[in-house]
Amino acid sequence: MKNNLLLILLGLTAVSCAPKDQAKPEPLLGTWKLLTGMTINGRDTALTDYTVGQEMIKIITPTHFAFMRHDLKGGKDSTAVYVAGGGRAQINGNIYTEYLDYLNYREWEGGVFELGYTVKGDTLITKGVEKVEEAGVDQVNVETYIRVK
Repeated sequence: MKNNLLLILLGLTAVSCAPKDQAKPEPLLGTWKLLTGMTINGRDTALTDYTVGQEMIKIITPTHFAFMRHDLKGGKDSTAVYVAGGGRAQINGNIYTEYLDYLNYREWEGGVFELGYTVKGDTLITKGVEKVEEAGVDQVNVETYIRVK
């Protein structure tokens, strides 16, 4: 009886001393599939459906991000495309900053992109300015993703 009571007390002590995860998990973290992208350049707006003929995913961790996009025909026709990049990332409230350290379009490397974001259920929407002088780019980019499970 004494041994049982001692075991129960030891078990309760161990459970009460276990670290508790008080922090709410960051909803931005994970793997996302790009659905649409909208670029606004002055008065011109272009919408791209990334679910037709191509596919892109983005992976976001607390410290880094990576993305890959390719056509769905194995690069065998005029729709051939392959884009891959990534780098460091920082999350501060509802602002997500990407430090683009790697990209196969090298003139974009070194870019810093500050994005506002919202996550509702399994949908992520990001919005920010893309300004890359070497590439002649100065536009607003809005992207919609769905979480990959």
